[in-house]
Amino acid sequence: MFDLSGKSAIVTGSTRGIGRAVAQGLIAQGARVVISSEDAADTARVAAELGMPGQACDVTDEAALDALVARAEAELGGLDILVCNAGITGKPGPFAELDMADYARVLAINLTSQVSLCNRALPRIAARGGGSVILISSLSGLRGNGRINAYALSKAGVAQLARNLAVEWGPKGVRVNAIAPGFIATELSAPLLADEAFMARRMAMTPLRRPGTPEEIAGTAVFLASPAGGFVTGQNLVVDGGTLITDGS
Repeated sequence: MFDLSGKSAIVTGSTRGIGRAVAQGLIAQGARVVISSEDAADTARVAAELGMPGQACDVTDEAALDALVARAEAELGGLDILVCNAGITGKPGPFAELDMADYARVLAINLTSQVSLCNRALPRIAARGGGSVILISSLSGLRGNGRINAYALSKAGVAQLARNLAVEWGPKGVRVNAIAPGFIATELSAPLLADEAFMARRMAMTPLRRPGTPEEIAGTAVFLASPAGGFVTGQNLVVDGGTLITDGS
């Protein structure tokens, strides 16, 4: 039920952290994956390590998105799975102190780029008889947040994008879902992992009392991409160790 043999995929932001784990998870189940990030050297290195094609792509560049989809079709013969993972946190702080240029960049990378890439990819996935699109949202898009406001706003938009696209493309056999990770141990979260006060507070709010791993997000993505998730669409699947539902006990 989790077999992806013969399937072709794009994973954006797939040179490290969650994106790389997702790409590796899809590959382990038999998929061919175009590795992508905005850094050409990182993209080439990771693509070589995984034995997959690589295509550098700034997701805010329309021409680069065209080239990314074209590379998947040229190298893999088509497209069945799209994972929109590329994103940035932006500058922390309350809305009252918002840097509007930073706000615009966060929204452009985290949300607008997903709309643009989906507009290019979904018709191609539908033409292959259907497939799966996975958008990476965040727990922060489901809770109030006083520090990463633009990020949280963009990720709430991603979850709504999944619902809208699921309605639009479901009749054509394309399933669209979002994943909302909680606190995941990655290179980017290393400073927080080293902050004892933060970790004590955050783990007290998490029933499983530990951070998640990129591989656990990858497992969720494999489920959504595979026949096992074949009747799941329009969902924002929360993978957070229980942080969203806890009363802090």
